[in-house]
Amino acid sequence: MRHRYSGRQLGRDTAHREALMRNLANSLFEHETIKTTVAKAKELRRFAEPLITLAKRKDDVAGRQLAFARLRSKKNVGKLFKTLAPRYNKRPGGYTRILKCGFRMSDNAPMAIIELVDHNVVEAAPAKTKSAPKAAAPKKPAAAKPETKKDTAKKAAPAADKPAEKKAAEKKTDAAKKSTDA
Repeated sequence: MRHRYSGRQLGRDTAHREALMRNLANSLFEHETIKTTVAKAKELRRFAEPLITLAKRKDDVAGRQLAFARLRSKKNVGKLFKTLAPRYNKRPGGYTRILKCGFRMSDNAPMAIIELVDHNVVEAAPAKTKSAPKAAAPKKPAAAKPETKKDTAKKAAPAADKPAEKKAAEKKTDAAKKSTDA
């Protein structure tokens, strides 16, 4: 009987399973969204969410050592404590989201995308501030003076000269080609 067994074995022995969870968690913290099987995503949630809670509660040397013991990546431990913990400081839990996304072509395994909640909000905020000045810039020329008859005549005159210049340039190139051919 299966009573009181928790967690999934994922067809691996203990060391392989722990290495798999470590690698998946490092990828999740680095990219903030990954695609894997549904079973691995559900196990990864059990592995990754307590690490974010640890980073929220204990931002000291001991907390970083505990996180490093699980992740074995200085870069991701730093990101966990510097960016992810402040991002989820007000959230009481549920830092990840699992979205089912069909079946894998080769073996028909159910696939899922697991992502950190609110990862798009942080990336989209700086983009809005950059695009706002660009939107304001076109409004200034629209408020310019209306064109007078003199301005339109000046614009029309250079436009009429351009086709004549093109024809003259074509005649010169044709003459140059004929002289090289002869």
